[in-house]
Amino acid sequence: METAAPKHNYQVDLDRIIRRLERTGEVPTLLLHACCAPCSSYTIEYLSQYFKITLFYYNPNIAPTEEYQHRVNEIKRFVAEFKTKYPVTLVEGEYDPKKFYDVARGLEKEPEGGKRCRKCFELRLAESARLAKELNCDYFTTTLTISPMKDAQVLNEVVQEQCDIYGIKRLPSDFKKKGGYKRSIQLSHEYNLYRQNFCGCVYSMREAEEREAKKERDI
Repeated sequence: METAAPKHNYQVDLDRIIRRLERTGEVPTLLLHACCAPCSSYTIEYLSQYFKITLFYYNPNIAPTEEYQHRVNEIKRFVAEFKTKYPVTLVEGEYDPKKFYDVARGLEKEPEGGKRCRKCFELRLAESARLAKELNCDYFTTTLTISPMKDAQVLNEVVQEQCDIYGIKRLPSDFKKKGGYKRSIQLSHEYNLYRQNFCGCVYSMREAEEREAKKERDI
């Protein structure tokens, strides 16, 4: 029986880039796609020591509109309150849920983490890569890899696909490494950030509600 190949450690790749930046004193520009304030908190704390960041909030998957606005307000507040070594500029993308429903069509019953999620990643990261190219950023990556529920292998593949299309450089990432996810929870408490219990779309909301209902039944 064949054994599965070991997963790639993207943190090792990132460590190598950061060591080079420390040696040379270079401070590159980075387009960082942001999924929410809690996931962005540690990522900003970590990367702003080495990069000038454009934080791009582009998430047309989030529903309902009130949930989207709540998350936008939280990330704006965090960026305004959090002190960084190098500047972080927040850019909010267009909120057009139809774009998400178009790519999710036919995949509505897929479990979270399945084919629908990959389509959603591609949608958000394609627009992010386009902006990275437009702004002439040195690197591009996403905060999504901090989540224990997200596959860093898949996300780095999607980021690389978009980097190849737009001719930009991927910053390897698996921000849950080195205690990143734990630190994001600490920062969320320190800054009283809203931590949602579902990824963002109506389908992930439904799964979260079903999990909660099952917990109550099992009590």
